[in-house]
Amino acid sequence: MRNRLYYVLFLLYAVVVAFVLYVNGVFSGEGTSVVNLAINLGFLVVIGVLFFVSFLSFGRLNRVTDELMEFAVSLQGEYKEAGGKNLWHKYQDKKDVFENEELRTAYNKYRIRIKSQSTRRGVVSPCELEEYINENLLDRVGMNFFNSGISGTMTGLGILGTFLGLSMGLGSFRGEDIYTISDNVGPLLSGMKVAFHTSVYGILFSLVFNFVYRSIMSDAYEKLEIFLNTFRQTAQPPAVTEDENSAAMVVYQAGMANTLRQILELMKGDGVEQTAAVERMVENFGRQLQASMGADFQKLGSTLRAAGEAQTAQAANTEEMIEAVKTLVEVNRNVQSALAKVMERQERFAGELKAQKEQLSRTCSEMSDEISGQLYAFEQMRNLYEK
Repeated sequence: MRNRLYYVLFLLYAVVVAFVLYVNGVFSGEGTSVVNLAINLGFLVVIGVLFFVSFLSFGRLNRVTDELMEFAVSLQGEYKEAGGKNLWHKYQDKKDVFENEELRTAYNKYRIRIKSQSTRRGVVSPCELEEYINENLLDRVGMNFFNSGISGTMTGLGILGTFLGLSMGLGSFRGEDIYTISDNVGPLLSGMKVAFHTSVYGILFSLVFNFVYRSIMSDAYEKLEIFLNTFRQTAQPPAVTEDENSAAMVVYQAGMANTLRQILELMKGDGVEQTAAVERMVENFGRQLQASMGADFQKLGSTLRAAGEAQTAQAANTEEMIEAVKTLVEVNRNVQSALAKVMERQERFAGELKAQKEQLSRTCSEMSDEISGQLYAFEQMRNLYEK
């Protein structure tokens, strides 16, 4: 069966380990290089750990799919024994249909949702079990996020081993003439051996794992589809049909009509008599209320009258206050206008003073120049007279 195909990986792994040990002379006792052997064993240990994790995930996935197939076979047998009748009534209250925790949790979520949408006539809008038990659940159980990257990891390890082996061989290669070069050919070939071996089994593991992984997932998806089809046929809760909905609506409308008919019968009678009876009831109620609370009503009327007069006086006072405020606002407006005119006059006066100041300054300057010229002329005339 395809779901057991992953055992091939361990067989291939054992063969590759034996081959690596053989080519490195472990069985014959003629070990060529301890470093080469250590590198190969290190790579094989990493690959072995990855294979072991994948082995656990594949085993868990197989247990889930096997349980789905067992439940599908059980449903088919019970469906035949029941004569083709739907089996949902048998499984709608079962909480432990599956042993696997993932399947049990998903089925219980589906069961609770169907129960919330159920009525006496059936399920109003049933959903598919595929919304809860689907390929995403299998991917999560089978660690698809991990296994989908194993193939690329194997190829990457092979490429890494190739470059590591070439690096070792070229790093140990020394020589300047034909004699020294021939002495260093051995380490170069030893490094190339590491590169070749890691590349071969890295690519080999990648190809085989990819084939095994895809085969196992394809088998799991097929089993899931078989289970879902079987469940739809034998145990999926039936939905309420349109005819049943229409019949229920007719019954509801008939009940409403009967109720309205009874209300109309209660309301039948002479309208005049009913009106007179209501008037008598109101009149009696008013007399009794007046007899028991007459004095209190008088006090209430006096209080309301006094409150009305107080409100009237308050309204008059409010009007007077509003008029006073209007007058004050008008006075304030007039004061602001007068102040604006005064400021305008002051600005005009300041401009005139500035002009007079400038004119006086020019006049003083001219007088100063004239006096200086006269003093100079006088000084010249005095000098001439003294001579």
